[in-house]
Amino acid sequence: MPPSATSEKGSAPSQATFRFRCIGCGSVISSAAQDFRCPQCGNLLEITDSSWNSRNPTALKSLWRERRTLNEDIDLSGVWRFRELLPAPPASEQQVVTLREGNTPLYELPQSSRLTGVPRLYAKHQGLNPTGSFKDAGMTVAATFARQAGYRWVACASTGNTSASMAAYAARGGMRSLVLVPEGKISWSKLSQALDYGALTCQLRTDFDGCLLLLQELVRRAPVYQLNSINPFRLEGQKTLAFELLEQLDWEPPDHIIVPGGNLGNSSAIGKALLEMRDVGLIPRLPKLSVIQAEGANALVRTLREAGSKRLVSVQAETRATAIRIGNPASWEKAVKVLQATGGACEQVSELEIAQAKAEIGAEGIGCEPASAVTLAGLKKLLRQGFVKPEEAVVLVLTGNLLKDPDYTMEFHRGDLFKDTAYEQESAKLNRFRHPPVVLDAILDAVIKTLEQAEKSDPTHANV
Repeated sequence: MPPSATSEKGSAPSQATFRFRCIGCGSVISSAAQDFRCPQCGNLLEITDSSWNSRNPTALKSLWRERRTLNEDIDLSGVWRFRELLPAPPASEQQVVTLREGNTPLYELPQSSRLTGVPRLYAKHQGLNPTGSFKDAGMTVAATFARQAGYRWVACASTGNTSASMAAYAARGGMRSLVLVPEGKISWSKLSQALDYGALTCQLRTDFDGCLLLLQELVRRAPVYQLNSINPFRLEGQKTLAFELLEQLDWEPPDHIIVPGGNLGNSSAIGKALLEMRDVGLIPRLPKLSVIQAEGANALVRTLREAGSKRLVSVQAETRATAIRIGNPASWEKAVKVLQATGGACEQVSELEIAQAKAEIGAEGIGCEPASAVTLAGLKKLLRQGFVKPEEAVVLVLTGNLLKDPDYTMEFHRGDLFKDTAYEQESAKLNRFRHPPVVLDAILDAVIKTLEQAEKSDPTHANV
């Protein structure tokens, strides 16, 4: 049993100023238990605030732009800069737990534009957050309210990125962190972050879904605050990705935003932000928000196709894109509502399609982890289906940094990624994307000869 905390066992922080709305029955309640579910119907809760709709959109845009010139920590955060549409921060802004997250770039993708025939193609790279993933945007908000409530321990189940982010923000906020990860199914790069930030890390002999089930039992018995994406404070922070993206586009919405689908909290958060921005008057229309999953972890795809979105079709998740290797996504109902509200699509892509898309994004000089690359692979499918039109503007959300899973990248370029798998023979078509290291004697002529061979092998390559 961890040390006691000021909050009672199994209870959430003091939330008297917040209202929670059930995504199922629509009930509005003033406090939430640790499982963040509606006491009436069991669906997940989200934070609601009717005062947000009364904000002046022109004044908000001006205020948010002005804060980019200020030097207080709360203004330097690309999340808290948008605090008028977030749960109110603590009375003392010094209590905000921040690592100056957000402020991530929006890149044009000229080579991928040529490959896909989509001239207005962009990537919003959340992998350039402090711990290397989009999780930081939500963690700063959730960790802040955990700290304000007096929790000493925070915890999460994770496939890697959540554990790294939570451990960092817990350390920054003077709290202890407990990480539950599936043994052998997490990138060592991600696990090393949690270790370095001081987390008590437990590798459990189960998958992510088993880790999450155990965590939910734990928080009912111990004074530990859950920081997985079912926590609505997490989603409030993650929705600022959309605020920042639209600001970067001068508040002109793209036609499509495409996101990876794992536990589905991020797509839910972005969708919530889009609806709020439309209601406030910040944007005139909604982009279509689409979710792409790996074929081996396609719970949402199957839920829509086989169950008509009425019930979750769980799967035994298996994909090398470890960040989305989740078979029982907690936020599936929220994601379904977002797809319906925005008119988005849900598609799946193969391991080969993921690997090729990752290499193509890398050829832009932009590195991302495998889970992020499902967005480009999915875009190609949506183009073939006619759902996305070439003349439309498309934003791909890249959720994690390349350095989150360098083993994947090295195995791909060495030709080992699909060795002894069902994809081994077919993967030969990816050889043109591989750039393995060349071992040479330390002789100038050998280097020059290799350089000449490389030039002949790619005579059309030119600066963009």
